[in-house]
Amino acid sequence: MTEHLVVLPIVLPALFAAILLLPMGGIRVSRRRWYSLALMTLSLLVASWLLWQHTNTPAKNYLLGNWPEPFGILLVADQLSVLMVWLTTVLAWCVCLHSTAGDDVKGAYFHPLLHFLLMGLNGAFLTGDLFNLFVFFEVLLISSYGLLIHGGGKKRVQSALHYVLLNLVGSALFLLALALLYSLLGTLHLAEMAARVRLLDPQQQWLLQSAAALLLLVFGLKAALLPLHFWLPAAYSQASASVAAMFAVMTKVGVYSLIRVFGALFAADAGALAGYGQTLLLWGGGLTMVLATVLLVAAADLKKLSAAMVLLSAGILLSAVGFGDSALTAAALLYLVHSSWIGAVWFMLAERIGQQRGTVGDRLVPGAALKQALLLGWLFALSALVVIGMPPFSGFVSKIWLLQASLPRSDAGWYVLLLLLSSLLALVALSRAGSTIFWRSRGKPIDAVQSGKTADAAIMLLLVMGFLLVVAGQWWMQYCIDAVAQLTVGGRGR
Repeated sequence: MTEHLVVLPIVLPALFAAILLLPMGGIRVSRRRWYSLALMTLSLLVASWLLWQHTNTPAKNYLLGNWPEPFGILLVADQLSVLMVWLTTVLAWCVCLHSTAGDDVKGAYFHPLLHFLLMGLNGAFLTGDLFNLFVFFEVLLISSYGLLIHGGGKKRVQSALHYVLLNLVGSALFLLALALLYSLLGTLHLAEMAARVRLLDPQQQWLLQSAAALLLLVFGLKAALLPLHFWLPAAYSQASASVAAMFAVMTKVGVYSLIRVFGALFAADAGALAGYGQTLLLWGGGLTMVLATVLLVAAADLKKLSAAMVLLSAGILLSAVGFGDSALTAAALLYLVHSSWIGAVWFMLAERIGQQRGTVGDRLVPGAALKQALLLGWLFALSALVVIGMPPFSGFVSKIWLLQASLPRSDAGWYVLLLLLSSLLALVALSRAGSTIFWRSRGKPIDAVQSGKTADAAIMLLLVMGFLLVVAGQWWMQYCIDAVAQLTVGGRGR
């Protein structure tokens, strides 16, 4: 029976979303919210069980409907995929809790869309087939379109339109790449593709490189790799706090796809094609770090500052993957978990602070004193310490591991410098923001402040989850090392 667990992170959110779409006349909004949270809790329990079951175990294949390959839909649960499923489900649970403070009633169908988004994300992480990766990409993108315009507003709709158009172009390029790959290799199952790539004639390699270049554009767009990053600051800063917090993991889908697909097709034994795309990821990620750091220092409000943090984390991850070093990739996985959660925290915190500053909102200018200055001040300070990498928080553990993995490499000096410099400038930017908000306040606190106990609880829970990465640091580090080793040995779906 336990072998069927692998399909539940996809099936359950789809079922729960359908349930929440049913008419529930007479049921109060508050009760409907807690139904959604209870259903999300079931998804979290399944994801946690899946993570536990696949620790230190070989990858397991699951053929939906037991149809034989290559006709059946192949799902593969290995340590990397179940880690991503668990990370995303934890974040979705906290976002669901945060939304009950009022974000979910600003527009229609927030909770069904959130569950559908979780379905698409989990499917993308678990699939062992490139075509089904495209299918799940479309599921999560359609859900994200609805969530992005949740609450309405001119600026939000404008940023959403750019986001939609760019992703439609990305989807078209993805389909074209799949057509080229299928015509060349005769399959879209990753494990089979990896085996057939090694048998190609030199004359056929240029066609494979063309398809791979298209995939690089698609995944680079998802991961916000410079110069494909320009959609992220506007979209994330204009979205509601709950949506932006959930989107903190969206760029990681692109990073995951690059690790998974390019790691399988262009591994060290791929001959002349070994390491294809790594140079672009390496330097593109570095330039993304530089740009994100500039945006971080120049941010005029907390939401733009939070969006710059997400972009910076994407650059750090892309460069780490671009080195093609297993130790750096393992360190990047821990940083991926940390940065997803702390990125979400900052969007939530920006909204809570903005709600208590009247018309000034989250802009970094003097405004009204905060009604919950002590609580929000401590949350701001703790979140800042996590981001810049001060011990004993998860930012310190993940960044110090990235530094340790980088230092033995003679070609990684610039990466170490950028990592340290971005942390220093993040400290400067956050110190400026904190002093403006908490020390340069004017007037009395605003009385009519929306209650946000569940929002504060969601922020605290994500900070606690990040601290668990430190408390159980040795376990997490070993898990990430094993996950990368499993990719190197087995390939996808073997």
